[in-house]
Amino acid sequence: MSDAVQPTAAEVRAAAEAVKTALDRHLAAVERRSGEDDPAVYEAFNELASAAETYDELLYDRYDEVTPFEIPGAEDALPPYTGPEEPNALSVLIRRDYAVAEPQRLLAQAQRVEAADYDEGADADASGTVHGALGTLFGEFEPDEIASRHKEFGLEEGDSTLWVIASDDQTDPGEWLEAPFEGVDPQRVVCRFDVSAVFDDDLDDELDDTDDDSDAESDDDLEDELDRDLDEGDLEPLDADR
Repeated sequence: MSDAVQPTAAEVRAAAEAVKTALDRHLAAVERRSGEDDPAVYEAFNELASAAETYDELLYDRYDEVTPFEIPGAEDALPPYTGPEEPNALSVLIRRDYAVAEPQRLLAQAQRVEAADYDEGADADASGTVHGALGTLFGEFEPDEIASRHKEFGLEEGDSTLWVIASDDQTDPGEWLEAPFEGVDPQRVVCRFDVSAVFDDDLDDELDDTDDDSDAESDDDLEDELDRDLDEGDLEPLDADR
């Protein structure tokens, strides 16, 4: 059970009631849907998922219990595509998270870059701060190169995602620079690719389960084989003189 402030029983009860309400709304939206890609169904689905997740968290914090609900990942919850069938332009949105695992390595690499930008024998004006070093490195190297060489720069990879979004026309120069990630329409996402340690953990769990099942099956097979041998008298009796 979490050491944080425990939710009250009333809060858990209210969250349960919210799930019931969201469930009714989702069923009603499904019954009234106008087609396979009805946005009302999608909205009701998201509300139900959010309510179920909130209830699950409160239930665990209060009673150390969980629900059988499984909330789909963000990729599974994307709305149906409603963008142009033949896009004339596209936008690629990329987010990559890093942890500064080795600040000294990061600073050293930034100082090398700064030193190379000056004439031999001149003093490099290295800032000596982590944020200054980050600005130097990301100003010198392409993001893809940093991604492939992140360990050299003292960085540790976190989650990353890439979204490809279809457009009718290419935007005018400078049109979105003030707010580059604002107003993204999820219904125009052609595809997305996510990388996270969460997926690795899920795979490891599946492999562990498979190994456990295989070991159990092997043990069962061995026992069955021994039983058959004993029944058929294939095993020779031990010689008492040996």
